[in-house]
Amino acid sequence: MTHAAGKYADFEGLREKAVALRRAGLSRRQIRDRLHVDNNDILNRLLQGEPAPAWTKRPNAKDDLREKARELRLQGWTYDQIQVELGCSKSSISLWVRDLPKPERRDPTEQAKLAAQRRWEHELAARDEERQQTKEAARQAIGELSHRELFLAGVVLYWAEGAKDKAHSRQRRENLQFINSDPNVIGFYLRWLDAQDVERERLRFRVYIHESADVTEAESYWAELVGVDPSALQRTTLKRHNPRTVRKNVGDSYRGCLAIYVTKSAELYRRMEGAWYGIVGAAPAADLENRT
Repeated sequence: MTHAAGKYADFEGLREKAVALRRAGLSRRQIRDRLHVDNNDILNRLLQGEPAPAWTKRPNAKDDLREKARELRLQGWTYDQIQVELGCSKSSISLWVRDLPKPERRDPTEQAKLAAQRRWEHELAARDEERQQTKEAARQAIGELSHRELFLAGVVLYWAEGAKDKAHSRQRRENLQFINSDPNVIGFYLRWLDAQDVERERLRFRVYIHESADVTEAESYWAELVGVDPSALQRTTLKRHNPRTVRKNVGDSYRGCLAIYVTKSAELYRRMEGAWYGIVGAAPAADLENRT
């Protein structure tokens, strides 16, 4: 005992060192080893009033639930509603939120509406999850496209979105002219042209956009997408704004449309058109064969 008393004779000096180490972020064990304090009672006295550093605290699995419960309580939720939402006991909820003001009592009709709204929100979330799973399963089911599959997909896309030759026109317009606002569609069409051995030097690009939009930003966006310098684009066509028309295609994501023209493309156009009518003619026959 005499040795121990002598060891801790300069208690205040020892406490000053212990506090400094604690505030530097050391654990009790590290401080004990650093100062050679073997007596837990002495160590407790040395560190009295000094909180433990955050890294030494064990994570509480219910911390997130507690914060969420308090957030919902502040929004006016009842214990029953919070219990259904978080799946924890009412006793825990009561302990977590007891210092918060009680929400105003709502009439039964309003409570019923809120309950119905919550059920509908859960239903929407479940439906959205199901939609996403269906889309992802379909995406993965596609796999790699063969050259023929890519050609047919491009034919259908072009016939839906590209310019067509008119039978009643005196002047033949057998060349590829494609315009769209969806960057994924533009990207796929370019890959289709690559697969048909169309050199990029034969492509001409033009932006079509409303005059009230950010024209320069749109030109830079499309140029980067197709891999050319903005100066290589043809002169942008501006659409006049009709003040009586309420436009919905506004905002930072609006970049107009990109038109892609292919020079010397009459033969490819004829192949594309012939393939389209081949698809149209083959579809009913395939349908009849699959009927039972």
